Amino acid sequence: MGDNRKPGLSYKARRRWSLFLLVIGLPLYIIVASVVMTVFFDRPPFWVELLIYMVLGVAWALPFKMVFRGIGKPDPDKEP
Repeated sequence: MGDNRKPGLSYKARRRWSLFLLVIGLPLYIIVASVVMTVFFDRPPFWVELLIYMVLGVAWALPFKMVFRGIGKPDPDKEP
């Protein structure tokens, strides 16, 4: 009955998921985005292509914002 756990992912799980997303997920996303841009679209002007890549560069992180939040801080559940 004295379970005072917070809902959602633990700090340790968020650290592991963030590492996985940065080491595995981000390179895969970059490869997929560049392949899609070169295969499915004719080469747009440089400034349009740059704008597309900038938007895609920010868009990948938005769904994972809660995973990355607070990762750089010490573990809040760890006793001092």
